Amino acid sequence: MNQTQKILGVLGGMGPAATVEFLNILITKYPANCDQEYPKIFLLMNPQIPDRNKALFENGENPTPYLKEGLYTLKKWGADFLAVPCNAAHYFIDTFIDELNTPFIHIIEQTIIKAKRISPNGAWIISTLSTRKTNLYGKYARKEDYILFYPDWELLEDIQKAVDLVKAGNIKESGKRLEPLLKKLWKEKNVPIIAGCTELPLAYKEANLPTDLMISSLEALADGCIDFWLKGLFS
Repeated sequence: MNQTQKILGVLGGMGPAATVEFLNILITKYPANCDQEYPKIFLLMNPQIPDRNKALFENGENPTPYLKEGLYTLKKWGADFLAVPCNAAHYFIDTFIDELNTPFIHIIEQTIIKAKRISPNGAWIISTLSTRKTNLYGKYARKEDYILFYPDWELLEDIQKAVDLVKAGNIKESGKRLEPLLKKLWKEKNVPIIAGCTELPLAYKEANLPTDLMISSLEALADGCIDFWLKGLFS
């Protein structure tokens, strides 16, 4: 089996719109000329996976069993490698990732690598409150010796509201809310912004903001998957 025949298993639904956008990016960026040249993808869309923010902030249900079940189901279906288009979910996935014994394209690792290439002098990181609380991006940035700049918690709470609007299907309103928040950050330090939540690239597209100042975690994950297919980065 060559690399282009390897099957990607995607555990989605966190949230649904972000998963659809991820698949759209994959298909748009993959170099194919006809249906048959695209690789096979298995999608398990499960929006019922417990909320990651509530699990960390409100003593909500732990999503780990649902994440584990979903990823093992994809393996049973025949997926050769796995991806999850949700940043916060990776806090829980990291607790059992070694057990999977399957190549896993890690969204945060891929995003830091992409950010380091695009903006070597550092970048802002915006995300959900849970991703910030768990310091997921800080952990992987240290591995790459990369500088991250963090908004204060008050601004991050407003960013969380923009995320929630996307999840509620109100992407236009989310973009309107996000625009002034990011302009405030750029006044403080003019470096690109890492969209460290998979809803944020959708909101950013609706805002009147420069495309070259946003580093999308969705695109980084898609790039990592395409690299696996085309370059054989995993043995």
